[in-house]
Amino acid sequence: MANEPKLKLKEGDKAPAFTAQTNGGGKVSLSDFKGKNVILYFYPKDDTPGCTKEACAFRDRFSDFKKKGAVLLGVSTDPVKSHDKFAEKFKLPFTLLADEDKKIVEAYGAWGQKTFMGRKYLGTHRVTFLIGPDGRIKKIWPKVKPEEHAVEVLAAL
Repeated sequence: MANEPKLKLKEGDKAPAFTAQTNGGGKVSLSDFKGKNVILYFYPKDDTPGCTKEACAFRDRFSDFKKKGAVLLGVSTDPVKSHDKFAEKFKLPFTLLADEDKKIVEAYGAWGQKTFMGRKYLGTHRVTFLIGPDGRIKKIWPKVKPEEHAVEVLAAL
């Protein structure tokens, strides 16, 4: 199917390092979270129907992720300003990374050709990585149903 990402990474691989600007004007690096489970979820666009459903599902389960000591990071190629609005509008308690230069989406294989209503274009695939405390990829979800995804991820922790 055209809308499935061509993932270069496999479970067990070392997760590619990154540093990015975040909503709220901060900056984070993957190395900041050594020793923790990191949920790195890629989504196409702030404040669009599927992305909002997915973000709100993570928001509604956020305390469960915190209890398990997991770090939740959302990534899209939107700018920080857009992330700020999205996080504020939906009261998102987790960090959103602004990957405007597409370094992270490309490193993780989440960027590629997509098809929408017969039109082909390049964009971010909805894919999630669970990175273990050792910095290795524990699990990859290459196809995500926005409403159910947070529960699936929690179950894997």
